[in-house]
Amino acid sequence: MVFSSLEFIFRFFPIFLVIYYAMPDKHRNKILFIGSLCFYALGDFRYLPLLLASIGINYLAVRQMLQHRERARAWLTGALIFNIGTLFFFKYIDFLIENVNLFLKLFHSGISIASFHLELPLGISFYTFQIISCVVDVYRGDIGEELTLSGFATYVAMFPKIISGPITSFGELAKELSVRKYSLFKLEMGLRFFILGLGMKVLVADRLGLLWNDIQTIGFESISTPLAWLGSVGYSIQLYLDFQGYSLMAIGIGRMLGFYLPSNFSHPYIAKSVTEFWRRWHKTLGMWFRNYVYIPLGGNRRGNVRLAGNLFVVWLLTGLWHGASWNYVLWGLVLFLLIFLEKLFFKPVLDKSRILSRCYMLFVIPITWMIFAINHLKQLGIYLGRMFGLYQGVNVNPGDFTKYLLQYKWLFLAGGFLCLPYGKKIFSKYQNHLICTVFLLVIFWYCVYLLSNGANNPFLYFKF
Repeated sequence: MVFSSLEFIFRFFPIFLVIYYAMPDKHRNKILFIGSLCFYALGDFRYLPLLLASIGINYLAVRQMLQHRERARAWLTGALIFNIGTLFFFKYIDFLIENVNLFLKLFHSGISIASFHLELPLGISFYTFQIISCVVDVYRGDIGEELTLSGFATYVAMFPKIISGPITSFGELAKELSVRKYSLFKLEMGLRFFILGLGMKVLVADRLGLLWNDIQTIGFESISTPLAWLGSVGYSIQLYLDFQGYSLMAIGIGRMLGFYLPSNFSHPYIAKSVTEFWRRWHKTLGMWFRNYVYIPLGGNRRGNVRLAGNLFVVWLLTGLWHGASWNYVLWGLVLFLLIFLEKLFFKPVLDKSRILSRCYMLFVIPITWMIFAINHLKQLGIYLGRMFGLYQGVNVNPGDFTKYLLQYKWLFLAGGFLCLPYGKKIFSKYQNHLICTVFLLVIFWYCVYLLSNGANNPFLYFKF
C-alpha cells in the first residue's frame, strides 16, 4: 500500500486518524505503533516478523549499552553485525551468488550455487539506516535514558517514513515522541503538503513516466539520438517529482500526526555542481552518510589521498544502497569521480559562472540518471551510445522526437516549473488564500479520478 492509493486515502488513513485523535495523548504512541504495523502488514505481511525482531534485538542492545557502558563497544559491534548482516542477506546475497557463479563459470568449474530468490523486505534500507543511527548515537552518548521501548519502536516503525524516508535520527524526533502538540492549523497544513505531493506524483511524475515506458518498449536500439536525450531529461524530472512528491506526502502526514519531518529536497536541479546537487538531493540520506561514514573516516581533514578514499567509500556505499546491481556501483563511482575532481580543480570555476555551471549540469545529470535507471550494462551501453552517436552513428529521426515532444510538452513544462523554486515561493505566499484552497481541491479530486481509472502509480524508490 502506498500513500498515493485509494485504499490509503479513503480507508486506512481516515480510520487511523479518527482513532489517533480520539485517544488520550499518553496512548498515541501506542496507536501510532500499532497503526504502523498494520500499514506495514498490508504492504508486506511476510516480513513483519523481521521488522519486529529488528526492533526487539536493537532495543536490547541499546539498553545494555546504556546500563553497562564498559561493554558498550561489544553491544555496538553485535548490533551492527545484525543490522548490516540482515540488510546484506536480503538485499545483496543473490547479487553476490550471481557474481560468484560467473567467476566459477570462467574457470569451467562446473559448480553453481543456487540463489535464494529473495524479495526485498518493504522499507528495509530506510529503517535499517535509522536503527543504525540510533544505536551509534547511544554509543556516542548523544541519546540516554529518554530512549524508551515505546519511543524506539514508534520511531522505527512510524508509517509516514518507514518505506520512503526521510531518514531521521532518534534525536530529531525525541521531543515529539515524548510530547507533541496538535491543532487544526497543523492538520490543514499537513493536508496541503499531502495534496501537493500527491499532485506532483500522480499528475506529473506518473504521466511523464509513460514516456520512459514507451522508450523501453520501442527498444534502445531503435530510438534516435534526440529522443534518447529527451527520454533522459524526462526520466530525470520523473524521478525527482516521484520522490519529492512522496516525501511531501510523508511530511504532510507527519504534520497531521504532530511531527515535523525534515525536508528531503532543496531544488537540486538548480545546483551549479554535482557536489551541490547531492547536498540538495535526498538530503537525509546524504546527512546519514556524512555523520556515520564520511566524518568517522576523517572527512576532508587528512589530505587529498585520504579525501579520495573517503569519498570513494561513501559513493560506493551510496550506489550499493540504491540496489544490488552493477549499474548502481558504476553510478556511485561516476559520482565519486565527478565530485572528487570538482573538489580538486573546477568547483570554484563552476560556482563563479552561472552559464558554464548550468551547461555542465544539464549535460551531466541526465547521463548519470541513465546509469542509475538502466540495470543491464549492455543496454546501458546502447542507450549511452545512442545519446552520443557511438552506437551505429548519430541517428536523427525527427518523427519520433517530434511525436513524443508534442505528446509530453505540457508535462515537461509543468515538471520543469516544479523543479524550480518559483512554485514553492508562490505556494508560500498564497497558501492561505481561498484560490489556493480551491486549486488544491481540484488537484486532489483530479488525482482521485486518475487513480480510480487505474492510472499507473508506481513508487520508484520502493525497490531501494
